[in-house]
Amino acid sequence: MTAHTWWLLLILTVAIAALIYLINSRLRVHPFVALILVSVGTGIAAGEPLAKLAGSIEEGAGGTLGDVGVTLALGAMLGRLLSDSGATDAIARSLVDRAEPRRLPWLVGAAAFVIGVPMFFEVGLIVLLPLIFSVARRLEGQGATKGSPYVLLGVPAIASLSTLHGMLPPHPGPLTAMTGLHADLGLTLGVGIVCAVPTVILAGPVYARWIAPRLVDVRPDAELVAQFAGAEREPAPAAPSASSAPAASGPGARAGAAGPRRTGVPTGLAVAAVLVPVVLMLLRTLAETVMDESSGLGAALVFAGEPLVAMLAGFLFALGVTIAGSGRSGEETRASLTDSLKSIAAILLIIGGGGAFKQVLQDSGIGDAIASAAEGAHINLILLGWLIALLLSLTTGSATVGIVSATGIVAPLIGDGGGLEASLLVVAIGAGSIGLNYVNHAGFWLVKESFGMDLSQATKTQTAVQTLVSVFGLAMALLLSVFA
Repeated sequence: MTAHTWWLLLILTVAIAALIYLINSRLRVHPFVALILVSVGTGIAAGEPLAKLAGSIEEGAGGTLGDVGVTLALGAMLGRLLSDSGATDAIARSLVDRAEPRRLPWLVGAAAFVIGVPMFFEVGLIVLLPLIFSVARRLEGQGATKGSPYVLLGVPAIASLSTLHGMLPPHPGPLTAMTGLHADLGLTLGVGIVCAVPTVILAGPVYARWIAPRLVDVRPDAELVAQFAGAEREPAPAAPSASSAPAASGPGARAGAAGPRRTGVPTGLAVAAVLVPVVLMLLRTLAETVMDESSGLGAALVFAGEPLVAMLAGFLFALGVTIAGSGRSGEETRASLTDSLKSIAAILLIIGGGGAFKQVLQDSGIGDAIASAAEGAHINLILLGWLIALLLSLTTGSATVGIVSATGIVAPLIGDGGGLEASLLVVAIGAGSIGLNYVNHAGFWLVKESFGMDLSQATKTQTAVQTLVSVFGLAMALLLSVFA
């Protein structure tokens, strides 16, 4: 490597350190602003012409948001429709009603896996809390479990939701990585599911059986349990205590706590509404694989499987189902959909900032320097992407920052992408971005306060579960890479 290559790598190192400092220092700069500032500084230091630098930032941010922004907005609205209508509650309860106690952790994990397809981690957890609390309270009264039933049921939900959020499109992180690495959508979905299922099993029900007896004292605040699961005898609404208030705040909290749930949507239609986008995306891959390019049916399936079109189809299906099944007024529905977009505004900005950073790395020549260094060091690309995402997520407190920055850093190493390696890299980066989830992550505090845990208990559940998901996801990606 030349002296100039080393200089560019030094600039990248300083840029990452500056990003971490801006987000974690007393200034507490918003990640979007920090990414833009670092992008400008990186471009200038790397010698990119000023006239071209602004264009790089605009192209990177605009191109990334153009690829994923509308899809994420439709996904957020789809999740809110299903939540407000009671459809997700119907899915969850249909899986756990009249089940044997020993099967409940598996069924809660399965319910979270289905519900987590269109929902962010925080939203999905809030939606599932009424189910977890009501079933756990019933088990607690029966003395049917060893240890805390809230941990026994909560851990599988955390494992499923975090796995989907980090490793499978159409969630924002995997979708952004897939776009940046030019990975095939259907192939990424396929390998993502193959990696996700054993990951959820090991980090969810299996770990829950081990950790629940060791956390006997975990029990949410009684008022919070009453708010989410109803009073045990006389149903009287209770406001959460000050210590538990954070559990009902933040992105998507209103989806689970505001107002009564409606349950008029049949479970079969609710499941169909969740799976419509996924099925369309998988059919697209099937059409591209086995059908002729000139086939009219093949062209239609390819179009229908585009992420934007697939999410739009799922949204329209859910809109029709929930309006017909729940009897909500048009004004209620519009207000709810508008509110759902507020929770993803910051995510979209961060993704745009990450796109700008990625483009500056490419246009300034730093991407080529990364490729040269990686070739010389013989680092496994999947492991490298996972490690960068893990460290950036840990240090910045944002899985989104971790995944979009890691994508930009490793993108030059994958070439044109599109193969199995690109899809496995998407899964590995997503898995890395959710590991070591600790006190600088919002999800950590949501779990801690929701379940009434102290810091040690939250570390043994939220941090441990998401780190297990991260490690198992990497292991599965490395295992499948043997066939790449």
